[in-house]
Amino acid sequence: MFWEKKLAQWVDEVRNQANLPARLVLWSGQQYDFGHFAAPQVTLKVNSASALPLLLEPSLDNLGEAYVKGKIDIEGKLADIINIGYSLARSTVTSAGKLARVRRYFTHSKTTDKKAIQYHYDVSNEFYQLWLDENMVYSCAYFENGDEDLATAQLKKIDHILTKIQLQPGQRLLDIGCGWGALVLRAAQKFGARCVGVTLSQNQFDLATARVKAAGLEDRIEIRLQDYREIDGQFDRITSVGMFEHVGRKNLPGYFRKVHDLLVDDGVAMNHGITSSDADSGETALGGGEFIDRYVFPDGELPHIGLALEAAQRGGLEAVDVESLRRHYAHTLDIWSENFEARAQEAKKLVDDEKFRIWRVYLAGCAYAFEHDDVSIFQIVCRKAGRSATTLPWSRRYMYEKPL
Repeated sequence: MFWEKKLAQWVDEVRNQANLPARLVLWSGQQYDFGHFAAPQVTLKVNSASALPLLLEPSLDNLGEAYVKGKIDIEGKLADIINIGYSLARSTVTSAGKLARVRRYFTHSKTTDKKAIQYHYDVSNEFYQLWLDENMVYSCAYFENGDEDLATAQLKKIDHILTKIQLQPGQRLLDIGCGWGALVLRAAQKFGARCVGVTLSQNQFDLATARVKAAGLEDRIEIRLQDYREIDGQFDRITSVGMFEHVGRKNLPGYFRKVHDLLVDDGVAMNHGITSSDADSGETALGGGEFIDRYVFPDGELPHIGLALEAAQRGGLEAVDVESLRRHYAHTLDIWSENFEARAQEAKKLVDDEKFRIWRVYLAGCAYAFEHDDVSIFQIVCRKAGRSATTLPWSRRYMYEKPL
């Protein structure tokens, strides 16, 4: 009786505030409508009473947990499901003044970082191949015209980065967090660079190494299973794509100082990373960050772009160009999510049901978050601070030159 009363009260509140085209169906068959409609766009099926405490405080974290653990099943188009999830969280959590956004910090030792990276990236190479492009680029693509297919947009992203840093033949390039090797392969093949790529993922290391060998570029590319803090030497150019989210906010000045120390005096670095739109807590909205930390990216921390720029300066780097790619990442994630849905049956053969549910809701949820400015993404081109202004280009025109 207690839960039935609470549930009815919650549904009434949501219906009055948001009028959502969604229906809640209990394991007993009892139904509750969150709005006024002829037919629901989304149906939430509650499989057991254990889901009710999570549903009655429907942060994205709680809703995600209920779905991932199989306490609820959801019917409807995936985009509609995500919209309803955000609407439930927004109408209930924010109106009740709950879910204080507390800044989280993690240890980020070499041991914990390696464990976190391998948890996320070592699901299996075959799993990622299902929904990434043929080059397995697992970061925001660059849709120059907006109508490119994913593979084309990913190559354009890599070329955009390498052109931005003015990579020249024979220069030594370091790629921190090299993934499956797409950037260093492109840098060696098309730009004539000598490359070092580092990753903490065993699966990425193995496949990237094999791809370098298959391309006959072992004399130009070295792949290392190595923490960025252990890298020595000097590099003309440094790229870091989708990696600094794992560094930790407190560690960002040290991270950028390491980049500074690895750069030659006239070198150029480029950091491509996700940022929070919350300048105060650095968290993502409505409990989304908590869900991602628990199930997707352990120990991940997103800085606001202002904090990232400040940390770069504290690390001895001058930011000379900053570009938002938020629209590009929303579109990239939409495509990834569509690919994942299209190959869902194959994915279920590679991972267990919980892992499948995690990734299904994660990809679609992130597409929504980038679309609605809950998170963003920026490319920051840096060089060592204190250099003469005469060494800077007059315009950004060079960034849009086409590579040979």
